[in-house]
Order: sequence, then structure tokens, then C-alpha cells
Amino acid sequence: MKNLVIVESPAKARTISKFLGSDYKVLASMGHVRDLPKSKLGFDPENNFEPQYMVSRDKTKVIAELKKNIDKDTTIYLAADEDREGEAIAWHLIPALKIKKNPIKRIVFHEITKSAIMHALENPRDVDQNLVDAQQARRILDRAVGYKLSPLIWKKVRYGLSAGRVQSVAVRIIVDREREIEAFKPVEYWKLKLDILENPQFKAELSKINGKTAKVNNEEEARKIEASCNASSYTLDDIEEKQSKRNPAAPFTTSTLQQEASRKAGFGVKQTMIIAQQLYEGGVNIPGHTGGLITYMRTDSVNLSTFATSAAKEVITKEFGAEYALSKPRVYKGKGNTQDAHEAIRPVNMALKPSDVEQYLDHAQFRLYSLIWKRTMATQMAQAVVANTTYKIKAGSKGEYEFSAKGTKIVFPGFMKAYTEGSDDPEAALDNTEKFLPHVEKGTVFDKTELTAEQLFTKPPARYTEASLVKKLETEGIGRPSTYAPTIATIQQREYIIKTEDKKLAPTLIGTVVNDFLVEHFPEIVSLGFTAKVEEQFDEIAEGKIAWQTVMQNFYNDFVKNVQDKEENAPRAKFSDVRILGNDPKTGLEITARVGQYGPYVQLGVKNEQTKEKPKIASIPKEISVNNITLEQALVLLQLPKVLGQDENGNDVKVAIGRFGPYLQVKSEYFSLKEDDPYTIELPRALEVIKQIKEEKAKALLKDFPEDGISIIVGRFGPYIKEGKKNYKLPKELDEQDIKALSLEEVKKIIKNQPKKGARKAPAKKTATKTTAKKTATKSTTKTIKATSNKKRAATKTTTTKKKKED
Repeated sequence: MKNLVIVESPAKARTISKFLGSDYKVLASMGHVRDLPKSKLGFDPENNFEPQYMVSRDKTKVIAELKKNIDKDTTIYLAADEDREGEAIAWHLIPALKIKKNPIKRIVFHEITKSAIMHALENPRDVDQNLVDAQQARRILDRAVGYKLSPLIWKKVRYGLSAGRVQSVAVRIIVDREREIEAFKPVEYWKLKLDILENPQFKAELSKINGKTAKVNNEEEARKIEASCNASSYTLDDIEEKQSKRNPAAPFTTSTLQQEASRKAGFGVKQTMIIAQQLYEGGVNIPGHTGGLITYMRTDSVNLSTFATSAAKEVITKEFGAEYALSKPRVYKGKGNTQDAHEAIRPVNMALKPSDVEQYLDHAQFRLYSLIWKRTMATQMAQAVVANTTYKIKAGSKGEYEFSAKGTKIVFPGFMKAYTEGSDDPEAALDNTEKFLPHVEKGTVFDKTELTAEQLFTKPPARYTEASLVKKLETEGIGRPSTYAPTIATIQQREYIIKTEDKKLAPTLIGTVVNDFLVEHFPEIVSLGFTAKVEEQFDEIAEGKIAWQTVMQNFYNDFVKNVQDKEENAPRAKFSDVRILGNDPKTGLEITARVGQYGPYVQLGVKNEQTKEKPKIASIPKEISVNNITLEQALVLLQLPKVLGQDENGNDVKVAIGRFGPYLQVKSEYFSLKEDDPYTIELPRALEVIKQIKEEKAKALLKDFPEDGISIIVGRFGPYIKEGKKNYKLPKELDEQDIKALSLEEVKKIIKNQPKKGARKAPAKKTATKTTAKKTATKSTTKTIKATSNKKRAATKTTTTKKKKED
């Protein structure tokens, strides 16, 4: 192939291929093709943090397919996304495909349209090493935190948990908010509302006392005001009228799109990004339109190109009228840390109205496209003009009380004709609605009135939603457009955070325990300020101001020393949080939900200090949250463990749930329950399961050395050696007869000569020599086994032949 264009996804490849001729082939890398190895640290702190990248196992076929389309003369266009992650993807493709000697061109585009693609091909550049280094710094620093902290948390909290630089800070934000809510003490206050009952009717509210903002603290004060007002008349003392102008919100960035999609469409952060990706990549057959529908969706820029503002003006004039258009474009300024992107999120074709594309998109795609189109149009429309009217009503023996009634009238809707920004605060959302006051002359005395006093209490701060958490992370400078969605998804997947029925984020008990451990022992790692500072350093790397290795040097050594210190000296985390669910109807004992070293569980009663008898406990399965488990569910769980009956030898058959799921137990033997419900299974079925598993184990056992605790078993991926809890590979050259002929000494030799993990990938010459030696030893062992096996077979054959002749 003369020209090969490599993009990230097949959808993007299909769209771009429509714009290019037969001289070009467009293929997808399916994201990153190389990464740090999962089984080890993946970089060398002693060698300037040199990363040890390898082709991901699931990308070997992708690499092979790409190589088929490359020869020495092929020009390769690396067309990954234009942010840091995309730059790194392009950079990794060069060594993975071994194309350093080929003509290589890096192309970027902000939208997938024919003009944008052709412009990119005509204006290629080199891979930007500064952007690559910024991504490398993030990847390696995050690997250091995760790789070093997670094992410590396994040891000090619970096995299988994890920690991360950004995710742990996000969890802390949610835990801190939960503690604010728990510590909140409601404060009493009163509102006095005045209903004007004569014609015309309207409502007012006490706003000032003696010229100062009204503050009524208790019922005594409220009744005193009520008595004074009712003993006097209510007079419309003043009418205040003024106009105000409102400006539209800025064009969408990643975070503001996520927030608005949550408020107005109910989309989760991850869902918003998936839909936005679909709109960006195109692939929708719309008559007269080819390519993507929106510009690149990972951006923190609020800038719109001159082309975009000019196109928007044309559409606004046509659709809304000339009075809604601007004489010159409205320009928005970013927050100063904008990186990577050149434009805000906008439609690629302003003239393509939501109504034009509705029948070609699914419902979710249509809703998101509508938001983006309307918001973009609004940014280039005239200001809204709003008239605000306030009626000031005086009351009290000295006229010391002022009641206010406010009205709003939209004089000129301007941008509001197209779009108004949503709000997380229901009260603030009312600001964009009209509220009319009836016409009343100044000096009017109201005879028919009703004054009511209402007791209220201050409310605790609200829990975060996914959208408001994104806003908090952005405000604090934590993370960047590409990290918000994966961070929030990760902390939910790891069950540190749950989403409540009203779509709010709350910490789980285990999330709180992990957070408290990190806050106590690694305050800097979970500090909002530290995390924001690191993000700034990544920006400086991207700008070429500092080397990425410097950032690692400043962080790594002190961090590792602290981890080592805590490994030796930090006590185990305390699982003190307990949820009281109620009482057991049979025993009257209290039932609680807790999180312990081995996971969440329910407990019946407490330990008897006199008899030392432990309380009954039962593990909580994954599908039930410890935060939401009910008393009824707990009672079902506490049925286990129980004895179902006896087997033919008179041994008890028990059913229970352990760390790895439900199981049956006979004496010291355990049998996993994969399909049956442990709460409803009965003895006959249990005996059937036990018999079946024993038969399967017998079939799978090729060789057994019980005195040495060694056996050879046929597993899912073929035969292997099992010694205690450890498994070892068998040489591939051995067939079933060879394996059955193995002696104990030969098996032990195979175990001894097992190649170390990752040895075949070792970069250093010494390690490579060791690996060769290992392979030679393994081959030698295999030859010996083969020879021994052949001798045994020959001996068996000779004996058989001799016997036949004798017969």
C-alpha cells in the first residue's frame, strides 16, 4: 500500500476512508498497542525511570494486520486523536510496527470532515515528543502510586483492593462530603409569607426588618412579628423597576457537556462520553452529509474558530432573525490551564439542525447533539433583556417590616430563544422563567391579607452527583478532560462509591476505610493541592519547560520510603463502621452489617466475653451492597452455614458461602457450588453435585504423588503440575502418555527449571543469557523425559511382544 492512515477506532477508519482515494488505506490501531507490563513495576527507577513497554497481548493480531499493509516505501500517516493520549498512541506505533525507516507523518484534526482531513494531510508534522512525555509522566507516576500502594492496602486493609493518584482523591472528596452531612446540625429558622387575597391576588415574603435582611430564628420571634403586622395595615410603599442583561454560557468543554447532559438528559458521565464519541466519529448515513457531527469531545477550550462563528451567524439570522445575531463574534476566555485542544465542542456543520438529523440518530445521540447545537448557537446570539419588578410592602406599627414580591419579564429573549443553561440548584433554575406581577398602584393599602409563619431548618450540603463531582474536580485542577469519566467509573467499579436511588454518590464502608488509611498515612497523595500541582507539572512537560524524569525524581524516592515505613510500622486499618439493621425475630439479638478484612458481612449478636463464643456471621454477596442491605436480606444470609443432612458414611454435608462463593463441605473436603442456590439446595441435589465433582476430579487427575503433595491435573488450558497452592507449567512437547510416565524426580526437575515470568521479554543481555540457559535446561529436561518415556514404552513393547511369542 502506497499510503497507510492509522487511526484509533474502526468507526473513524470507515468514515475517513470515504474521503480518500484508492491510494490510501485507513486502518485502526484499536487504541494503545503498547503499555507497561501488568505483572511488574514496568519502569527502572535506577535507570532514569526508563519505561519497559511491551506490545499488549490483545494487540498482537492488530500489529500483524497493520504490518501486512506496510512495505519499505509505504508512507504512514499517524492520525490518532490530537490530545496527549493520542500523541502517545501515535508514538508507540513506530517501534511496535518497526517503521522508523518509513516516511512517517503525524496528522491531527479537530473534526472528521473531508476538508479537515484533506487539510491535515497537506499539513503533516512530526510526533510532538513533549506531549508524549507528558503522557508518559502521567502513566508512570500513576503506575508507581498504584503498584506501590495497592499491595500495602492488601496487607493493611483487605486483599484485592487498590489505590490510585486521582481516584483516591475523588473518593476523599466524596467521603469528606458524607462526613459533612453526618456532622451537620440543622438550624431552625422561620419564613413569613403574605398572601394578598383581594383582586388582584399575589404573594410576598418578609425580606427586611428595620432595613436589614430579615432573619427570624424561632417561633417566639415569628409570632411577635405576626402580631405586630396583623395589628397594622399592609401598604405598597415602593415599586422598583430595572432592566438587566444576561449573557449566554460559554461553549461546551468536556466537563460542562458532562454536567449539562446529566442535568438535562439524565446521562451518566461515561455514557455522555460514549455518545459524544459516536457523534464525533460519524458513521451515520445522513443525506448530504458525510463524516462526524461534532468536533473533538475531549477539550477544556472554550474557543470557537472564525469559521464556526461566521457559520453560526448565518444560521442564527436565518432561523431566529437578524436582531438575534451579533455584529461581531462573542469571544470566551479559558481558565489559563487549557491544553491540547484548539476548539470547544461544537457541531461541524452549523446548518445541520437537530430536526434535520433526528430520524437518523438514536434517542440518546439526538438529545446530546441537540444540546451541543443549541448551546453553540446561543453563544453567538444577542444578550437577553430582562425586566425585574419588585413590590415593597410595609407593615408593623412603625413600618419596620418589609415584604417583597418579585416579578420577572423577558423583554427580549436573545440567546434564551435557543438555550438556557441548567443548574444543580432548583431555586436558581427558576431565574430563567418569567413570573408576572399584577398591576398595582403605589400607595395601595391591602385589606384582605393572610400572614402565615412557617418553621424550616437549614439543610446539609448535598451529596455529589457524577456531574457535580466533575465540576469539583475541574475547579480544584484535578484531572483533565480525558480522565474525568474513567476516574468516576473506576471508583464505582471498585465499590468505593455507590450511586444511590436518586443518582447521588455515597461512599461505601470499605471506601471510607481505605480513604481513612490513606489520609492518615499518605496525606500528600490524597491531597487536593498535591494532585492539582502534579497536573500543572504535566502541563509544563507538555510545553517543554521541564523533563518528565525530573517530575518522577522529585516524587518517587520519598514516596517509596514512606511506603516501606508504613509497611513495617503502620497498624492494620480499623473496620469500625457498623450499620444496625434490626433484631433477629427468633433470638432478639441485634443484626449488623460490617466490612472486615475479607469483605462485607452481616453479624448476629456480639462475642460472648464469658464463654468466648463468637457471633454468627455471613458474607454479603457482591450483588448486594453493604450500604443498602436490609434486615430481611440479612436474615436470609444468616441461614448459612447449615447442615443439610448426612452422606452414606454418616458425615455431615454442610452448605456455606466463603470468600470465593458458595460451597459444600464434607469433613475437610470442599465442593464449589457454581449453579445451585446455596439457600434452597437440598441434600439429594448436594450429594449429586459432590459425586459429579469427584468424578470430574478423578478424570482430570493424570498423575498423583500424594505423599509429596504433588499431582498432575488436566485444567481448562491443558495439563499442569500442582504442588500445594502453586501451579507449574509442563513442557509443551509432552503428550499424555509422556506425562503419565513421569517419575517424581522428573516432575521435581520440571518445577525447578520453571522459566521466570517475563524472562523471555528481558531487555538486558545478562537476563537474556539466563533465559537462554533456562530454555536449554527445560529442553534438556524434556529430552531426558522423552528418552525415559521411550525406554519405558520400548520395555513395555518388548515384554508384550515376548509374551505374544510365548503364547
